[in-house]
Amino acid sequence: MAETNTGTPAPDTQPEKTFTQEDVNKIVGDRIAREREKFADYDAIKEKAAKFDEMEEANKSELQKAHEKASALQAELDGMKAAEQIRRIRDEVAKETGVPSNLLTADTKEGCGEQAQAIKAYAESNRPGYPSVRDSGEATTSTKGTTKEQFEDWVNNLG
Repeated sequence: MAETNTGTPAPDTQPEKTFTQEDVNKIVGDRIAREREKFADYDAIKEKAAKFDEMEEANKSELQKAHEKASALQAELDGMKAAEQIRRIRDEVAKETGVPSNLLTADTKEGCGEQAQAIKAYAESNRPGYPSVRDSGEATTSTKGTTKEQFEDWVNNLG
């Protein structure tokens, strides 16, 4: 059997509710009012947050200054320790090789050792040679007379 639609809604379905513009405005206004109540103290919180940020920035600046000072002092200390270590290495190599430590410029013991050996080799190669003396350097003639007479004798023996 076919059902006929008589234009009346069935008892199990509800008619669709329609709103007028005035109803919609009232609903939206109520919703906006409730949201505004949630954020009524927004300006006060915003002001407190700004003050907090200022204080944090001031503290950060002081903390940052202290941190920078500590970093600078640590860097200076590390530099002094490194310089002392290099000085000790150079002194040790100088003591072992006999080369003055102020001539050594390397930063490692091996480097200073190589420099010291090179300096010693250079110094020995440039050492002025002394003439070979057959009589072991002792005077064989006696000096007689005045300085003038000794000089005259020496000039006469040249030629």
